[in-house]
Amino acid sequence: MKFNTKAIHGGQEHDKAYGAVMPPIYQTSTYAQSTPGGHKGYEYSRTHNPTRHALESAFASIENGNFGLAFGSGLAAIDAVIKLLKPGDEVISTNDLYGGSFRLFTKIFQDFGIKFHFVGMESISNIEACVNTNTKLIWVETPTNPMMNIIDIVAVSKVAKKHNITLAVDNTFATPYLQLPLDLGADIVMHSATKYLGGHSDVVMGALVVKDKNLADKLYFIQNASGAVCGPQDSFLVLRGIKTLHVRMQRHCENGKAVAEYLVKHPKIEKVYWPGFENHPNHDIAKTQMKDFGGMISFTTKGNNYKEAIKTIENLKVFTLAESLGGVESLAGHPASMTHASIPKEEREKTGVVDSLIRLSVGIEAIEDLIADLEQALK
Repeated sequence: MKFNTKAIHGGQEHDKAYGAVMPPIYQTSTYAQSTPGGHKGYEYSRTHNPTRHALESAFASIENGNFGLAFGSGLAAIDAVIKLLKPGDEVISTNDLYGGSFRLFTKIFQDFGIKFHFVGMESISNIEACVNTNTKLIWVETPTNPMMNIIDIVAVSKVAKKHNITLAVDNTFATPYLQLPLDLGADIVMHSATKYLGGHSDVVMGALVVKDKNLADKLYFIQNASGAVCGPQDSFLVLRGIKTLHVRMQRHCENGKAVAEYLVKHPKIEKVYWPGFENHPNHDIAKTQMKDFGGMISFTTKGNNYKEAIKTIENLKVFTLAESLGGVESLAGHPASMTHASIPKEEREKTGVVDSLIRLSVGIEAIEDLIADLEQALK
């Protein structure tokens, strides 16, 4: 089954009660039993819910996995993965990382005896230099947030398999429409489903997808025991979002390309970060492991002027100044003071997250309106 068809039908079946085409919202916390333990597959909605189950099946289908799990947020999904570890274990992660992930790693789990290494993963030798007998997890973002660095999933997976290390990939920016990490050797795929999978900026959710049953069972146990699950209404909304993921991503990519090409020629722009440019670091890897280059772009204004950057994003009218990304509407953000504020300034700037950096999530509006908005804001 091709991706566009899987996005609509993958892992789904019509409701058995009345044949509803869309899975109903089972807004219930518990289920009647005929005798203790005698139920119809569902007993308590923290553990299982039919609407969430339909969504988790869809997650697995579009990522070419066997098991999907839905959580109350992307960070809750990451939290579940780190709970696979124990004190003394070590994690290697990219040094250009979503601020919330960095905060969870360093402010929560580091205090429980888990050690984190943050390295530039564009070079595989940087990863290999950190591997030791305590290394149990490699955590990858690609493209990275917000510098759009590209990490070679196949090459990282070879290192992980050689040393029997679990490889997890945050696929939020690319989505399964553009990139399939499990097919490239990853063990776990994670999404902030709040973003492109939901697609309409109306829900907060996280997702994990795996192929291995033993790993899935461990994660299901953590999901149920820790309880950071999503509700049936949110499950319904993200399932609905997935059904249009392919057509939305096509337009995100088209508009992203047009915006990137406009910005790179603008006299007030210093640098544009978008993996579709031939001179972008690891562009050849992006061409190999991604179907297209997505709708996420970062750029700095001329002279790396902080005040100029803030003035620009405050003047935008079609782009909305807001946290998050991946919705149908275009958003603009200032990573240093918003999404990555939890990372110390010195650490941020080492990876390029300077105070003049602006991040765009290019939506699916008319491209002429988006270009015109950027033009007037930059004036």
